[in-house]
Amino acid sequence: MSEHTIETLNDADEAAFVEALGGVYERSPWVAARAWSERPFDDVADLHACMERAVRNASRERKLELLRAHPDLGDQTEITDASEAEQSSAGLDQLTPQQYETFQRLNERYRDAFGFPFIMAVRDESPGAIRSAMERRLENTENEEFRTALNEVHEIARLRLGDRLTRV
Repeated sequence: MSEHTIETLNDADEAAFVEALGGVYERSPWVAARAWSERPFDDVADLHACMERAVRNASRERKLELLRAHPDLGDQTEITDASEAEQSSAGLDQLTPQQYETFQRLNERYRDAFGFPFIMAVRDESPGAIRSAMERRLENTENEEFRTALNEVHEIARLRLGDRLTRV
């Protein structure tokens, strides 16, 4: 993955900007496209705030599409490189068969309850902590969980931006 600075992103045309940051929000390059018009950015935090605002100002349906773009945790099929690295850092690529089955059951219950996959910024978390969060969040109302999932998406994006941008 190429590294960029705020300065190079501020100077980028829309296509280059979206190419560089289109995957920060999982399979949702529209977020980067909307943020592009907010240039110039002062720093990474400013860029993240603009991207977060683009999501916040989107329709509920568009937000739901963003949530549904995320993979089930512990499932390694059709997963982006960024998600694969994040899940790997949490040990989700090394689950025992019993743990895998538990995650699959929880993922199914969660999807049935909320209509989108369980989303959590899992970088450097443990499978046990993730499972506990899944179980706890299954008790949320639909609106509470929609907000919680979006907040997790924003945290994932913040971490990904930190990975993609170099400090000068």
